[in-house]
Amino acid sequence: MKHVVIVPDGMADRPVKALGGRTPLEAARKPNMDCLARRGSCGMAKTFYSGLPHDSSVANMGVLGYDPRRYFCGRSPLEAANIGVGLGPGDIALRCNLVTLAGDKMEDFTAGHITSDEARSIMSALSAELGWGGIEFYPGTSYRNLMVLRRSLKPSLDFSAKPPHDMVGGSVRANMPRSRGVSARRTADLLRELTRRSWEVLAGHPVNMRRMREGKKPGNSIWLWGAGKRPRMPPFSKKFGVKGSLVSAVDLLKGLGRVIGMDVLDVEGATGYIDTNYEGKADAALRSLDSCDLTYVHLESTDEAGHEGNPEHKIKAIEDIDRRIVGRILDGLEGDYRVLLMPDHPTPIEVRTHTVEPVPYVIFDSRMDASGAEAYTEWVVKSRSARAVEAHTLMRRLIRG
Repeated sequence: MKHVVIVPDGMADRPVKALGGRTPLEAARKPNMDCLARRGSCGMAKTFYSGLPHDSSVANMGVLGYDPRRYFCGRSPLEAANIGVGLGPGDIALRCNLVTLAGDKMEDFTAGHITSDEARSIMSALSAELGWGGIEFYPGTSYRNLMVLRRSLKPSLDFSAKPPHDMVGGSVRANMPRSRGVSARRTADLLRELTRRSWEVLAGHPVNMRRMREGKKPGNSIWLWGAGKRPRMPPFSKKFGVKGSLVSAVDLLKGLGRVIGMDVLDVEGATGYIDTNYEGKADAALRSLDSCDLTYVHLESTDEAGHEGNPEHKIKAIEDIDRRIVGRILDGLEGDYRVLLMPDHPTPIEVRTHTVEPVPYVIFDSRMDASGAEAYTEWVVKSRSARAVEAHTLMRRLIRG
């Protein structure tokens, strides 16, 4: 028996005025998802947990079968694990976004989807100018990069730092990191200082000068958030008795896969945006089933469109995932298999951030037809569900049947 988990990040939504009160899932043409819903077992799942951030690290940890209330360590340590940055006791990692500021306003949390090569050059400059005495900068993917504060600085996690995708159009000054207790004052002061000093380093950087000449948004500031410490999680194979693989474009998911001992698949042209290499992801996942029992396919394009507030991009992403991921994987599967399809959380177009509503899921077993739902949408599945389950309970159900 083979198992496939397909996670279109942030795909669930709320009614959108521009779509006549429909959600993007209702507006999109998605015959493969609808077929799974009709023939599978559907329900609603809660992917966020009380007291924890409304973050993809929490949600995907749950979908992978790990209760975040027990294992959550912050998102950045997972990204550090993917790019090979070791964390010792007392070290903390932070996401170091490259963003575009316009005066005191957060204009673009992706710096115009800056390329990984451009980001690497910028991170090198930051490292040369600001990387001193226990402060380290590391390149990641596109705007998603990393900073580490080593134990010699005695960093504290007792501070608040707002995700940049939650403050587009908002004040930079009002959303700078703030300490929650006396122990974190030095850490919060340092993060604010590094952010302000990055403006001087990046203002005249050749990458940004060229991007502005080309009419593109510059990465003219860093934004530090998502802090955490070294993760401690049991291997997926030990927890569930099966060997797993994972394919994603983003360091967060790839790092999570590495921490739990999955085979992490690298796919050329995987960008985490609507231009990603969908076919490459589907084919890599299918090939991995020659040696693995389960593959986890994560797609970021739906989430990016939600954060942009772009319904056209979100519908396109859903339709591409349906045809180029779900359909392609279903066509390539042989023998007995089960498929779990679900978003990790909603990222509604009209609020442009993660929200806490339960998401629709479907589990399909190739050996049987269940009495599912007429279509795979938020409202149709919800109308057939007595209550929402916690996301981390679904993996064991998928594997055991």
